This record gives sequence, structure tokens and C-alpha cells, in this order.
Amino acid sequence: MLSYHSADNADGYLRPVFSFSNKLRRFCWNITWLLLCRWTPNPMHRWRVLVVRMFGGKIGDKNVIYPDCKIWAPWLLETEEIVTIGPGVEIYNPGGVYLSHHVILSQYSFLCGATHDYNTADFTYIMKKIVLEPYVWICSKAVVLPGVHCKQGSVLGASSVTSSNLEAWTVYGGHPAKELKKRTDFINNK
Repeated sequence: MLSYHSADNADGYLRPVFSFSNKLRRFCWNITWLLLCRWTPNPMHRWRVLVVRMFGGKIGDKNVIYPDCKIWAPWLLETEEIVTIGPGVEIYNPGGVYLSHHVILSQYSFLCGATHDYNTADFTYIMKKIVLEPYVWICSKAVVLPGVHCKQGSVLGASSVTSSNLEAWTVYGGHPAKELKKRTDFINNK
């Protein structure tokens, strides 16, 4: 999903990319997270899942969500069962994020679902959906950029950055991320 938002109007003045109601909704979300979740002990994952669901997140069972993660718009987050959103993880998801079952986002990893078109005068805002298939592992401090599709069992190594799709059962590392080696496909090779 690719969305463009023009910043110009007929008067030549810049207009905001997000509506007032969108900003108000995100403000309410941030205050709620701060008051109800940010201070909670790590083991209170069920409570935090409930709060994310209250704001429209489609969260599967047995998810682990740490209190110091940042979810930009929970209503644009969908997870299946057994997903871990680790300490310090940031999910910037204006284009949406889908996390399949057994996905792990390790500490301080970053899913960045938007960018700007630097080739336009108005620096057009672009949103793209990020999709992570089953058994994907985004390691500590790794960055997944807009529109990336991480296929089943792929791994993005610590502090790596990818703007390209990751192939199934493959380990990637570096900046930009390059294929390092194959991972054992423990689902199809039983």
C-alpha cells in the first residue's frame, strides 16, 4: 500500500499531512500509554495487549508487548499469535504493520513505515505497509524501512538496515543489509 500526501494547496501554503482528528487520536493514545502502561512491570503483557486492543489494535493471543516500546498508531497494527514486541522497540506505522505468528522484534529495533519524496518541492509524505511473515526475527537495533516484506523465517541481524524485501529462511546483515547465509527451514524440513 502506497499513499502520497501533497503538502501544497491552492494558496501555495503547506497543509498538514495528518488531520486534526488523527493528531488528537494519537495524542489520546500516547497519554493513555503513558498513564496505563509505560510504568507497568515487564510481566504485565496481557494488560498492555488489552490497552492496545482498546485503541483498535488487532492483537493475537500470547503476545508480549514491553512497556517501553512505542507504537505510533495501534489501530494500524495487526499481529497473529505469539508475537514479541521487545524493550525499546519502535513501530512507526502510518502505512500499517502486519506481524505474523512467532515474529520477534528484539530490543530497540525500528519498523519505519513512512518516508518523504526528496525529489518533490513539497517533500511529499509517503506511507507504505510493512509485512513480517511467520518466524521472522528482527534483531536488536535493526531497522526495517517502508514497504519491506520479510518472508517466512528471515532474520535481519543486529544494527542492520533493510529497504529491500528479505527472502525466506535467509539471514541478512549490514548497512545496507546483504544476504549472509541460509537459515534452517524447521517448518518444511521436518
